[in-house]
Amino acid sequence: MAFRAGKSSRDQFMDSRERWPYVFVFVGLVLTAFGSAYYHFAPDNARLVWDRLPMTLVFIPLVAALIAERINIKLGLWLLPVLIAIGVGSVIQWHLSEQRGAGDLRFYAAVQLYALLALLAALLLPPRYTRGSDLLVVASLYALAKIHEATDRQIFSLGNLLSGHTLKHLAAGAAGIWVLRMLQKRRPISTPPRAGI
Repeated sequence: MAFRAGKSSRDQFMDSRERWPYVFVFVGLVLTAFGSAYYHFAPDNARLVWDRLPMTLVFIPLVAALIAERINIKLGLWLLPVLIAIGVGSVIQWHLSEQRGAGDLRFYAAVQLYALLALLAALLLPPRYTRGSDLLVVASLYALAKIHEATDRQIFSLGNLLSGHTLKHLAAGAAGIWVLRMLQKRRPISTPPRAGI
């Protein structure tokens, strides 16, 4: 991640281990771009796996990042692979159900919902960095993306220029940019001794 010149990396991360969840967030964003392009080139359920799978690498590691930053670094890092496995498992479970003709999205939807709720709940915990309110913007953009996805046809019918699905991608991309912006602008609030270090 590139940050502005003149700022110490200590401004973004008081403990260098806190970077790891964000590495997965941004790798997930890049992979989502490729996975989504692959899916949209010839949409079908087999390709949709490669659109949904990297998306879990965006929102799930963000939860681990918030746990590491607001609760305990070791816990957040321990949960990172566990949460990623749950996210990936939700996509695999959907895909297997789709192959049986059921197309059950409940687990995948629950993972997304709980990730959003965890993000909002993190705002109730004491922050170690400034810019914590940026998480509200990220959550709002994510919620807006889901609304656009659900109202895809209605939005497209308004003028046949732009679909809700297109707006979903723009809102989700803006959420990723906002996370990067938060990291670039934030500063440590204090440097108290951390539990679990």
